[in-house]
Amino acid sequence: MPAFVDFRSDTMTVPTPAMRAAMAAAKVGDDVWGEDPTVRELQDEGAVLLGKEAALFLPSGTMANQVAIHVHCRPGDELVCEERSHVFFHEGGGIARLSGTQARTLVAADGFPTPAQVEAAVRSDDPHYPRSRLLVVENTHNQAGGRVASAARVAALAASARQHGMATHCDGARLYNAAVALGCRPAELVAALDSTTLCLSKGLGAPIGSLLAGTADFIKEARRARKAFGGGMRQAGVIAAAALLALRDGPALLAADHARAQQLARGLVELPWARIDTVAVETNIVMCDLEAKAPDALLQHLNAHGVLAAKAGPRRIRFVLHRDLDDAGVQRCLAACRTFAASPSSSPA
Repeated sequence: MPAFVDFRSDTMTVPTPAMRAAMAAAKVGDDVWGEDPTVRELQDEGAVLLGKEAALFLPSGTMANQVAIHVHCRPGDELVCEERSHVFFHEGGGIARLSGTQARTLVAADGFPTPAQVEAAVRSDDPHYPRSRLLVVENTHNQAGGRVASAARVAALAASARQHGMATHCDGARLYNAAVALGCRPAELVAALDSTTLCLSKGLGAPIGSLLAGTADFIKEARRARKAFGGGMRQAGVIAAAALLALRDGPALLAADHARAQQLARGLVELPWARIDTVAVETNIVMCDLEAKAPDALLQHLNAHGVLAAKAGPRRIRFVLHRDLDDAGVQRCLAACRTFAASPSSSPA
C-alpha cells in the first residue's frame, strides 16, 4: 500500500514506464526553430483531434491560455468569462499582467453563463468603455466541480459572442473529460470556437505540457507570443514523446476516473458533516462542503490517514480522481472520512 493516496489534483500522476522509455528514445531537434520531429508529430495529432488547422505545444495550460488571450486581445480590451474561470481565478493576474486586458466576470452556478448574459455584458461602442474582444469558456469547469457543457450549449455561447464581433476561446484543460462524459469527440465541443487548449498533464497523464489549437494564422502569432513569454523550448521532443502517449492512451482511462468520482461522492454524501452536490459530479472532480467543520482539520485528519486532498474554499475540500488512483484508494479515502467526525481534530472552526 502506498504511503499516501493523492486526491489533490489530476496533475499528480507520474509518467508510466512506457512514457519514460519513449522519452529516452525520442527523436529531437530545436523546437524554437520548428525542427523537433516529435513535437511536430504531437502538434499535428493534436490539431486533428481538436478539429483545428494547427496546434502549438506549450509548457503549461496557464501559458497556453495566456498566449491565446494575448493573441486575441489588445491592451485596453476586455474579455468575458465566468467569475470562477481558471484564466481569471488561478493564473496570477496574467490577463492584466501580460496582455493589458481586463476581465468582466459573469455568475453561473454550473460555470457556464447563458447567451443572454454574454450579450448583456458586451460593451457599447463608446470611447469610455473597453472593447469587448473575447469570450472564454472553461470545459470542464474546475471550480464548478468538473461540470460539462455540450457542443450545442458551447455553440450558442459562441454565436452570442460572434454577433458582437468577439472572438471565442476554450480553456480545455479537461476537455477530454468533457468529451468522455458526453460521449463525443473533443473536436465537436470546440468546433464553434476560435481557439482551444488541451492539457496533457492532468487526467491524460503526461508529466508536462499543453496544446493550444486554432487557425494556422492564429498559431503563427501564438508561436511569437510563446517565445516572448519564455515558453520557447529546445529539444522538447523528450517531453513531447510522453505527451504523445498521454494523448493516445490517456482518454481510455478517463471513464474509470469518472466512475470512481461517483463512487467517492456516494460514500461522502452518507456522512453527516459532508455536503455533496451529486448532480454536479459529472466527471472526475468531487467538491465537498463542510457546514460545521473546518476544512483544515479535515485535511490534517486525512493526511494522518495517508490521504491527500486540497482546500477549494473557506469550507470546501476538492477531491480529484486520476489514473494513479484505484478503487482501493477511494475506499481508503472514505474510511478516513468516516472516522473524521469522531476525531478530536474535527471540532468546528
